[in-house]
Amino acid sequence: MSIYDIIIIGGGPAGMTAGIYAGRGGMDALLIESPSVMGQAIMTDMIENYPGVEKATGIELMNSFKKQALEFGLKTELGTVNALSKDLHGGEPAWKVEGDNGVNSSRAVIIATGAVPKKLGVPGEEELVGRGVSYCATCDGAFFKGKDIVVVGGGDTAVEEAIFLTRFAGKVKIIHRRERLRAARIIQDRAFDNPKIDFRWNSVVEEIGGGEKVQKIKVKDVNTAQVDEMPCEGVFIFAGWKPNTGFLEDMVELDEKGHIIVDDHMRSSKEGVFAAGDCCRKSLHQVVTACGDGAIAAYSAQHYVEELKGTAYK
Repeated sequence: MSIYDIIIIGGGPAGMTAGIYAGRGGMDALLIESPSVMGQAIMTDMIENYPGVEKATGIELMNSFKKQALEFGLKTELGTVNALSKDLHGGEPAWKVEGDNGVNSSRAVIIATGAVPKKLGVPGEEELVGRGVSYCATCDGAFFKGKDIVVVGGGDTAVEEAIFLTRFAGKVKIIHRRERLRAARIIQDRAFDNPKIDFRWNSVVEEIGGGEKVQKIKVKDVNTAQVDEMPCEGVFIFAGWKPNTGFLEDMVELDEKGHIIVDDHMRSSKEGVFAAGDCCRKSLHQVVTACGDGAIAAYSAQHYVEELKGTAYK
């Protein structure tokens, strides 16, 4: 069976950047991109803090990354990876990557699976997903023209998506568990200046209610414990992200939140397995930091592969 030099799992900014660097480094590389998991970059309406790109939608930026990676010879396929395990190829250590499209082997693996939205875990949330509950404003915002909706969260993503939703909604209310937002000041200022946005501070959603569609939520004041009902027709949840690492099953060392622990060279606890982007433990989750991770991971993986093949520059 043939073997790749590097298999990259994940097609977000970290994965695509790793693909660019692996291709430029002469590696025979395959990137496996999930058709069902939408990354944070794709779900972002407008990116304006990536150096050299004044403004671009997440989709535009990711399409540009992918085009560049393909030009450097990166191979890609759609599929979901279900397991990673040790393998041998011609007596050399290798990795077996199992997915819904079959099994591939490689000398090195770069995990760049990103993160998925956290759920609130409140009654009514699961039942009303797709019927008023959403985790993606750019995906579903147009379905809420003229309607009153709520956004849960206070970080950059929540506030940016609330601003985006004012293009469609009649009114947007941001519900945040604290008395001030966590988002960057420039984003906060835009929200405060938007006449369609109101705020409910020191509050959490306790329940989402409705029949066929969302009709109301129960909101609890974290200071007084008072609970009251708020009518709304949509609930957009941006309560953070959890790393998409469940398929690893303790294959590499993870922190208590499920992030892959890596060193400065993006090496995981297992030789030949590297990681990059939001699936890693890190202090800043942004497109630009994911790209930096991807470049380092590919550079490190290339040197690892060349050592295995006996072609490393001495």
